[in-house]
Amino acid sequence: MATEHMETSTGLDNRKLLMWLFLGSECLFFGSFIAAFLLYRDRSVTGPYAKDLYDIPFTSVSSFVLLMSSLSMVLALAAIQRGDIRGMRIWLLATSVLGMLFLGGQAFEFTEFYREGLTLHTNMFGTTFFVLTGFHGAHVTVGVLILMSLFSASFKGKLKQEDSLNVELAGLYWHFVDIVWIIIFTLVYLVQ
Repeated sequence: MATEHMETSTGLDNRKLLMWLFLGSECLFFGSFIAAFLLYRDRSVTGPYAKDLYDIPFTSVSSFVLLMSSLSMVLALAAIQRGDIRGMRIWLLATSVLGMLFLGGQAFEFTEFYREGLTLHTNMFGTTFFVLTGFHGAHVTVGVLILMSLFSASFKGKLKQEDSLNVELAGLYWHFVDIVWIIIFTLVYLVQ
C-alpha cells in the first residue's frame, strides 16, 4: 500500500485533506440529528419518556468503554509510527473489541427500551432518539470494520511503518465517532 506522497497546496496529503472534509460534512450530518432531537425531545404527548427509560450508570460505563477505545487507537498509531507492527495489531484489536462492547451495550439498551414500549413510531422522543443513536451506532460499526480490515491487512504484509497514514486516517474517523458520542451522551442523556 506504500504510495508516493501526494500533497495538496496546503502541505497536507490528499487523503488527509479528504478525511477532514468528510468529517466536516459528518459534523453537519450529526448536527442536524442532534438539533432535531433537542427540538422534539419534550414534545411527545405519549410515553414512555426519557426519564422513564434512561439508565445513566449503564450508559456511563458504555461511554467510558468507547472513550478508552480512543486511547487504544492513539497507541495503535504510535506503535506503527515506530515500526512496531505487533503492538499496532494488539491496539487495533483492543480498539475494535472496545467498539464492539460499546455496540453490544447499545443493542442491550435498544432492546430494553423496546421492551418498555419505545419504538421509532411510539412518539417523537423514540423517533429522534433511535435515529440519532442508531446512526451513531452505524458509524461505530463502520469504524470497527475499518479497524479490522487494517488488522487483517497487517498479516498480509500490506500495512508497514511507511503506511502509517492509513492508521492515522482510521484514527481520525474513530476519534470523530468518539467525540460525537460525548456530545450525544451529554445532550441526550445528561441534559434534561
